[in-house]
Amino acid sequence: MSIFQRIFGPRIPTHELSQHWTKYALPTVTLSVARILLLASLFLPYWHMQLEAPQYPKGLQLDAYVNRIEGAVREINGLNHYIGMRKLEDAAPFEKAVAVWAIIAMVLLVEGASFIHSRWAALLVLPAILFPVMFLLDLHWWMKDFGLNLNPHAPLSSSVKPFVPTILGTGVIGQFKTHAQMGIGLYLAWGSAVMSLAALFFHRLAYKPLFERAKRQSKNIQPTVTCAVA
Repeated sequence: MSIFQRIFGPRIPTHELSQHWTKYALPTVTLSVARILLLASLFLPYWHMQLEAPQYPKGLQLDAYVNRIEGAVREINGLNHYIGMRKLEDAAPFEKAVAVWAIIAMVLLVEGASFIHSRWAALLVLPAILFPVMFLLDLHWWMKDFGLNLNPHAPLSSSVKPFVPTILGTGVIGQFKTHAQMGIGLYLAWGSAVMSLAALFFHRLAYKPLFERAKRQSKNIQPTVTCAVA
C-alpha cells in the first residue's frame, strides 16, 4: 500500500456504498454530532459555583466559561481577600487566552477525522475525547494552587488554614459553604467525547475490513518483468 492509502485509508467502492450506506454513514454522522456539541459548548458555562456566606443570605453565583468568569466575581474576591486567596481573574491566564482557538482546532480535527478511513482518525479525535477530563484536572490544579498558597498577612489568615477547594460537590471553608457543579458547556463537551468514542467504534466496523482487503490486494500484486530476447 502507498503512504497515502496508509494514512487516509481506502476509498469506499461505489457498489459497497450503495449496499451498506448506513454502515459508512454512522461514523460521519456521529463525528458531526460530536463537533457540533463541542462548538456549542464554547458559548455556555463550563463550571458553576454558589457560595453561601452569612452576609449574603441569597448566596453568590459564579459561572466559569472557557475564557472568562462571570457572576459575583467582585463580591467573592472581596470575601477571598479576608482569607488571603488571590483574585479569581488571576487563575489560568494562558488557558483562558487559548481556549477558544483550541476548541475550534479540536472541532476542525474531528471534522477532518471523517475524511480519514484509517486508524489515524483516532489520533485526530483524541484531543476532543480528553478535553473534558483535562478541563477538570486543570481547574482542580488552579483551585489547589489558590487554596494552598494563602496570603499569611490576610485579616483572617490565623483562622483559616490552607485548603483544597472542592471543584465538584459541597465544600466548607470556615463560615463559608460552596456548591460546585459542572456547567452545561462541560456536559456538552462530555457528550462530544462520548460521540467521538462511538464514532471510532463505527469507524472501525466500517473501514477496517476495507483496509485489510486493500492490504491483501497490494501484497498479491506481483511485479512484472519484461525480458528482451536478442
